[in-house]
Amino acid sequence: MANFPKGFLWGGATAANQVEGGWNEDGRGPALTDVTLGGTVKENRKLTYIAADGTHGSLERSEPLPKGAHYAVLDECYYPNHLGVDEYHRFKEDIALFAEMGFKTYRMSISWSRLYPKGDEKEPNKAGVEHYRQVFQELKKYHIEPLVTIWHFDTPLYLEEHYGGWTNRQLIDFYVRFATTCFTEYKGLVHYWLTFNEINNTIMFLDFKGEAHPDSEYQTAYQMLHYEFVASAKAVQIGHAIDPSNMIGCMICGITNYPATCDPKDVLACQHTWEKNLYYCGDVQALGEYGSYSERLWKEHNVQLDITDEDLVDLANGTVDMYTFSYYMSSLVTTHEVKDKVSGNFSAGAKNPYLEYSDWGWAVDADGLQYFLEMVYQRYNLPMMVVENGLGAYDKVEEDGSIHDPFRIEYYRRHIAAMDRAIGNGVDCIGYTTWGCIDLVSAGTGELRKRYGFIYVDIDDEGKGTLDRSRKDSFYWYKKVIASNGEDLAD
Repeated sequence: MANFPKGFLWGGATAANQVEGGWNEDGRGPALTDVTLGGTVKENRKLTYIAADGTHGSLERSEPLPKGAHYAVLDECYYPNHLGVDEYHRFKEDIALFAEMGFKTYRMSISWSRLYPKGDEKEPNKAGVEHYRQVFQELKKYHIEPLVTIWHFDTPLYLEEHYGGWTNRQLIDFYVRFATTCFTEYKGLVHYWLTFNEINNTIMFLDFKGEAHPDSEYQTAYQMLHYEFVASAKAVQIGHAIDPSNMIGCMICGITNYPATCDPKDVLACQHTWEKNLYYCGDVQALGEYGSYSERLWKEHNVQLDITDEDLVDLANGTVDMYTFSYYMSSLVTTHEVKDKVSGNFSAGAKNPYLEYSDWGWAVDADGLQYFLEMVYQRYNLPMMVVENGLGAYDKVEEDGSIHDPFRIEYYRRHIAAMDRAIGNGVDCIGYTTWGCIDLVSAGTGELRKRYGFIYVDIDDEGKGTLDRSRKDSFYWYKKVIASNGEDLAD
């Protein structure tokens, strides 16, 4: 007998900028993803711009714009997020497929610039508001609960260029206005909300490649995080005031870290990695205050934060109702030089000899999911949801149109079994949404061939294809898992 509780929220997850398309339709403004090119596992995605002298250029996502330049969509370039998989026009078809699988919930995001094209307007774009109302009504028709991420890596481009993005305290007010519109307009249609997607990435990505960064970059990263914490806390309070039935969560990029050796220095370094990359954000959002180790983290890079007394009150009063997270892989922490290293998309460090690795360099570690659930639940004692978990892989379409993906089924089987064990050990896990339930544009590489979905979309990395949807073998397998509430994991 499986341990999944009655009413467990089985489903799948996407993000607006990766599936919707319609990037410049019905009044939507551009976001940073709309000036982002595609990449590969070895080539980073880049942003395009027009320089002060009119020449065209591109730069790494971590690089600042040249003086006098502005981000721009260039006619000679292809931008995969512009089309996504065209869910903006096909959401009814896709929701019907989700319903066929038996989804209890669908995690999606609202494009900020679809509601507020520039981000600083006083009133929302009516066409954008109505689009999402139609999506939520369609989900309701099939008794699928929306789980809505308010911010999923898509700050309006105007706010990035004219305000400096989240380096500017003013963004708190702009975000709060956006979130308030969401809570107000969709009251009664949406009850589950997430304030910021993978909020801890701001800090974690600085350390991924093991390169030294100037203190100024840490100053910027920690300050941006603080403003996002305050914005989240304010949104939680407003969301509860508008509808007390709202359940509002944080969303953390969950990577289980292990010490690579039994050297005490590795064990301590691993503890400090958990504190910096995971607990720093979780403690503020779930407990309402910075952890005691925060002073150490700030001192390491001479960080001096702009924190007001009002901020601290908001953080204390705006704690989340649930802890949600993504989980794709685990990582090793060591103070020693290592020869066998991981290399790939958003992955680095020592390679774990006990684990297999995906084509994109991610460690496949279902036990790490159980470990993460049990460690984090013990710390916060809040309901938990695994809101991203999946395997990006190559799919082959057979001559008869079938798509056999036993590797994806095996990946999910292991992770669902690990989640089941954690629930059996006392973790209050209330939901599971696989990442990319339908094929989508990879956030990391911008590829379509890095496929996650149960539903195949006929489109390639150049945007060519019919966009027709078809069911993979995993579609029918997941349907059976949901129908049995996690008891039947067999092929």
